Amino acid sequence: MGHAGAAEAAVRYLRAAPAPEPVDALPRPELRCVRPDERAPVDPAEFRRVLGNFATGVTVITAPAAEGESSPAGFACQSFSSLSLDPPLVCFMVGRTSATWPRIARAGVFCVNVLGADQGGLCRAFAVSGADKFAGVAHAPSPVSRAPRLTGAAAWIDCSVHAVHTGGDHLIVVGRVNALGTGDDPGQAPLLFHRGRFL
Repeated sequence: MGHAGAAEAAVRYLRAAPAPEPVDALPRPELRCVRPDERAPVDPAEFRRVLGNFATGVTVITAPAAEGESSPAGFACQSFSSLSLDPPLVCFMVGRTSATWPRIARAGVFCVNVLGADQGGLCRAFAVSGADKFAGVAHAPSPVSRAPRLTGAAAWIDCSVHAVHTGGDHLIVVGRVNALGTGDDPGQAPLLFHRGRFL
């Protein structure tokens, strides 16, 4: 029996087989923050010290000005990661008390700017609050979301907000990738953060 015959036999078998019994979906996990009465299992300072041994890349998450706003939004973010290839998803984590996150949420879209090794100053500018973070910063609109794409970034990922989950004192934001690309210098080294300083 050739490939065509085997395929036909498989189709006949599947058509003759009884319909499978419906399967109950697993219950949704409880999504919540840590309650005040729950003790932290480790000291926060020790947690920060130990986890600081894991070097991370550095990004700036930007969003276009939402309706009624006069300027775009952005913040420095180390907790960024690719998540899924099919569909193409990425994620980042943001503190629940962030003043920038509500602006990104209202826009519903964002651009991840992966910073190069020479952009530590740019990262610091986007890490402050209460200032015009885009003052003097060269950028152009990303192709789909129109979120600022920072000039000189090693790479950019243009996304729409796909889902948001709680994760303790942070939110886990999942983005659906709509467009992406790299900077003009294919050999550009990334900006890394390790033990409280840039590498």
